[in-house]
Amino acid sequence: MLVPDDRRYSGDHEWARLTGTTVRVGITDYAQDALGDVVFVDLPTVGAEVDAGGPLGEVESTKSVSEIYAPVAGRVTAVNTDLTDQPERLNGDPYGDGWICELEVADPGAVAALLDAAAYGQLIGS
Repeated sequence: MLVPDDRRYSGDHEWARLTGTTVRVGITDYAQDALGDVVFVDLPTVGAEVDAGGPLGEVESTKSVSEIYAPVAGRVTAVNTDLTDQPERLNGDPYGDGWICELEVADPGAVAALLDAAAYGQLIGS
């Protein structure tokens, strides 16, 4: 499983990459592998305020439907609308073209409280 060291991870298998006060969010390689073939993504609404651990949307695969949770609190400033027509991007490139949304965070330090790559790798056993 890929676990890039340039981002942080939640125990719910989302990743967060901080740039300034903006956090780009997606699901991990481990999560997309466990889901199987993704067929639909329910994206959050731009402008929505989300709490850390609160729901951002859903991912539907051939196996199940799973919630996407916000790794940190913030306001949704952008969503990856390409996933509407190409949900399989979550499987093909979960750390690149398969990103879910961007959040403007009031406390960028909250990202540092998430798991680093080594700790997330231990969580998933890789």
